Amino acid sequence: MIKVIASDMDGTLLGDDHKLAPRTVQAIRRACDAGVRFMVATGRDMNGVLQELDGTGLVCDYIVGSGAEVRDPRQNIISRVQMDTGVCGEIYDVLRQYPVSTIFMTGECDYSIGTPETLEEDLRKNLQVFFSDLTMEEILETEMYRHMKESTRIIPDFQTLKEKEINVYKIFVFCCDTEVLGELDRRLQKDKRLAVASSFINNLEITDARAQKGPVLKSYIESLGYTMDEVMTFGDSMNDYSMLSMDFGATVAMGNSEPEIIKAAKYVTKSNEEYGVAYAIEEMLNRRKA
Repeated sequence: MIKVIASDMDGTLLGDDHKLAPRTVQAIRRACDAGVRFMVATGRDMNGVLQELDGTGLVCDYIVGSGAEVRDPRQNIISRVQMDTGVCGEIYDVLRQYPVSTIFMTGECDYSIGTPETLEEDLRKNLQVFFSDLTMEEILETEMYRHMKESTRIIPDFQTLKEKEINVYKIFVFCCDTEVLGELDRRLQKDKRLAVASSFINNLEITDARAQKGPVLKSYIESLGYTMDEVMTFGDSMNDYSMLSMDFGATVAMGNSEPEIIKAAKYVTKSNEEYGVAYAIEEMLNRRKA
């Protein structure tokens, strides 16, 4: 019997408008009322998660930063896997060789190396993929843009990050040139100290190799007394691969998933625009009653 549901957010739990639909909220509440524990497992940081869950009344656990941080329903930090500063420096030396934008995520705020002008341009380019149907002026009015700009601090160089002893748990890289990202991905994948994945076609997410959704979820649910066969997971992109390829009870790929995710999962539901998470939860609960 499923006792835990863990879901990715963007492209999975959220629609293409990056919002949580009322039907999805209702399905999650039904599951929680039936005794199921709900968790989000996302590449976003904690602030980014709370931004979308605000006003829903949902109570959940949080696996954020692609697995770099785990928080309980009271938002207490249960575990955090930070990257070695020296390794971060090595990665940044590699990234500087490519025309990419880089954000260092710490869990408290983000850091960008450059100027206010370069940060604004980087955010615009990044969000054009999120909001492809909006004009640039409309993008600058979105809550996501305001949140990202307000939560990102600008520093002049990597040495500043090192001198301030800032602990990074994730390096977020984005670029509109998918060939560049592909080359960079192949290069970084060779470093076994790292986990490298993506949520969208224009980004890479780099963490410590220990910070991956699947293994982190397994460790956390077992610490709570659950077993793997009692867990249902949802995802759509390569940063969900570890969570959908492991032998959890029900691993569910969204209809809009990348081919590798569909191949790895045990089941496929409807797309995020068709409320695929809600549909699968409703089916699971209905079968319990049968």
